[in-house]
Order: sequence, then structure tokens, then C-alpha cells
Amino acid sequence: MIACGNALAQDQPSAPTENPSPSPPQTEKKDDSPNPAQATAQKTKAATVYAAEATKKLGTATLVKVRDWESDWLTGPYVGRHRELQPLSAEQRRRIYLQQTLATPGAYFKRMFAAGIDQARGVPSQWDDGWGGYAERFASREGQFISANTLAAWGNAKLKYEPRYDQCQCSGFWPRTRHAILRNFVTYNESEQELRPQIALYGGSFGGGLISTAWKPHPRNAFAEGGRAMLGQAGYGALLNFFTEFAGDINRKLGAKRAAEPRQ
Repeated sequence: MIACGNALAQDQPSAPTENPSPSPPQTEKKDDSPNPAQATAQKTKAATVYAAEATKKLGTATLVKVRDWESDWLTGPYVGRHRELQPLSAEQRRRIYLQQTLATPGAYFKRMFAAGIDQARGVPSQWDDGWGGYAERFASREGQFISANTLAAWGNAKLKYEPRYDQCQCSGFWPRTRHAILRNFVTYNESEQELRPQIALYGGSFGGGLISTAWKPHPRNAFAEGGRAMLGQAGYGALLNFFTEFAGDINRKLGAKRAAEPRQ
């Protein structure tokens, strides 16, 4: 019986063996690097974004610069209310003279405006009404201003007078306005504490008007030209001082941050 059972066991077919799971097909490794066109597009996009940001920053900086009257860009050199007046050296006077005469845009705007008024009034009448006439009138104003400022700087240096405007250390609109107007007629001597008449400033204005008759069409009254130049200094000087006095307040109304005090 045992042998028969063994035989039957031998005749029974064996269970099929389970085949191993097939391995996944080998795929080639994907190349993640972009093609040249995509790389160029990405670099172009990055460069465009960078340029846009740089342009935005430059535009903001330019706007702040234009707005930043407190940095003497438009008004010319002055002494802030939180700074103490100190006697000037010859080199400091030279730098102030050059900045007031050649490097302050506000002075050019003033001469452009004055030349425009001359153009509208038609004076001198010998110059025409076109662009050529305006160029002559602007050049005349420029020459008169340089002459006047040179004489004023020389006179202030000889007298050791202060050539800059100093902001009022007071508060209130009217006290500050009074200070601005007064400083157009008096300034400090070498002590930086004692006030003296603006002899050099008005002497320079008179001299500049007198010198301008050298290139203006004749006949011209030299003393009348000098007198008109002094009157112009009285009006424009007071207006410029007022503007310089309240430049910081105007700045902050426009949203600009308080600027550093101007250089001495």
C-alpha cells in the first residue's frame, strides 16, 4: 500500500513553478537640461527683469534727487538750522563760488526765466523775437550773473563776510519768513555772530549790471543797468532765501525723507 501510494504520488503532475515578475523595461535617462532656445529665453527673461528693476531704482533715485532740495542741488550752498556757522577758509570760499556760479541748476533756471521775460518784453529791442534773440538774452543774463557773482565773492572774501544763507533756528512761519528776507540785506562778518550790510552782494549786482552794457546794444545807461540789477537782487534774493528756508518742509510734504545737511 505504501508502494502504491508512492507510485500515485510519482504519477501526479507537479505544481507549476511561479515565474519571477518581469523586470521593467529599461528606459533611457531623460535629459533635464533645456535646449539652447530655452536657455536663451531664460537668460533673456532674467536680463529683462534685472533691467526693469535697475530702471525702477534709477527712476526712484532720480525723483528723490530732484525732490531733494535740502541737499543744495537746487538752492545752492547754505547752512542748515542744526549746524553751527564756522569761518570759511580760502579753499571753502573757492568751492562755494564755483558751486554758486556754475554748478547750481537753480541759478540756470533763474536766468532762463529772466531771459524769457526779456524776450516777452522785447528788451533790448535791437534783438529779434526768435530763438536767436532768446539765445542772446540768455547769454547776456549769464554773463551778467557771472560778473556779479565773481565781484560779490571777491568782496566777501576781502571783507571776510559769510556768503551763504543760514536757516533760521527759530520756529513759526512769520519769524522764519522775516529771517529769510532780512538775510538778503545783512550777513555775518568773520565772527559769524555780528551782522553787517550785504555790501559785497549788492556791489557785485551793481557791477554786473554795469558790465553788461559792454555787450548790450547801445545806447545804454550803465548806472541805470546797475540799479536795475540791484533791484533784481533784492527781489530774487529774498525769494530764493524764502525757498531755501522752507525747502525741508516742502520736501516732507512731497513725501521725501529728510536729507543730510549740505556740505560746508
